[in-house]
Amino acid sequence: MSQLQATGNRFASILNGECTINKYGCMVSLTRDFGVYIQGKMSNKATSVGVTFEALDDYGNALNLAEIAILQDEVFPFVFAASYYGLHVSALHNHWIFTEPTIFHIHLQSIESPLSFALKLKHSFSALQSEPISG
Repeated sequence: MSQLQATGNRFASILNGECTINKYGCMVSLTRDFGVYIQGKMSNKATSVGVTFEALDDYGNALNLAEIAILQDEVFPFVFAASYYGLHVSALHNHWIFTEPTIFHIHLQSIESPLSFALKLKHSFSALQSEPISG
């Protein structure tokens, strides 16, 4: 088993998901367990969570990225938690208009061990009303 595969499997395990490996890195797709309506229609795609690492170097560090669907009331507690663990919040914005409830997407990034990033992210998830689940 390659270092990438082994790291990807451990990364996904920490996040309670499954990894998809390609030649660049690993992706774990999760979802949030709350209903969202866009223009009055139920959507299951608007609550996605994507966590990746790529460009794993010889020292075990990688570019780590996350995009998380987040409820408006969760923004401050989650930003506080992520910042506490040293994760960089690189964007906070809406993807969709006319949503009920109001949701945003928050982007996080770091350069460090993917396993360290996954642990920090997992701890930050405790600030959410419901943690992401395997989708």
